[in-house]
Amino acid sequence: MQPPDRSYSLTMAFPAELAGDAEAVASVMPASRRLPAAPFSVVVEGQQVLIPYRLYNDEPLADAVASLSSRQRRLLHCLYSRHCDGVVRQRHLEKIVRSTDPWVVPFVVELVGEYVLEIMIVICDELRDLAAPGTGGHLAYGQFIVENPAYFASIQRRVVSYWSCYYRGTYASFQGYPGRTLLDLLRSAASDRAGHPWPNLTPGAGREDGGR
Repeated sequence: MQPPDRSYSLTMAFPAELAGDAEAVASVMPASRRLPAAPFSVVVEGQQVLIPYRLYNDEPLADAVASLSSRQRRLLHCLYSRHCDGVVRQRHLEKIVRSTDPWVVPFVVELVGEYVLEIMIVICDELRDLAAPGTGGHLAYGQFIVENPAYFASIQRRVVSYWSCYYRGTYASFQGYPGRTLLDLLRSAASDRAGHPWPNLTPGAGREDGGR
């Protein structure tokens, strides 16, 4: 992650060709109560973007959202999927989770590596077609992971850590945890894109759950 910076702009969360759309979105967002929390860096189609770890802006009024184009609304939903309120994150995620736009993908993958089970279940339910080679989602997610191997390694480790910390009581085995299903789907897409099996950093069926 990068340190918070007053020069940070929300336009940095998207590829350069979307700067005008991002500015239009930022113009309808209420002023933030505080600076966005430390953005993280990933690559989207060869371009580095800086996505805020958390946003603290209230949601814009419905009329303001309606004034945006369809693509601009997708950008807005991406940004609010980084909101400090998990209910807000889930509501906006549900608007974009089926999108195969490459710049949407990192916002969804970041939520895979967070701790809200309800959000993970939404993603798991909506991305099951990632297992089908040749689909838009399979290609988009596979390409993103291939471009960001270290980032995806951190996502895999975070999924295991949150399961171990919060969800062992509900899912005694990691093999039954929704996060494991999602990681399998994402690794499948990455393996096809890379042309070789993608590293699995989670507890395996042949090892004691919770191992590294």
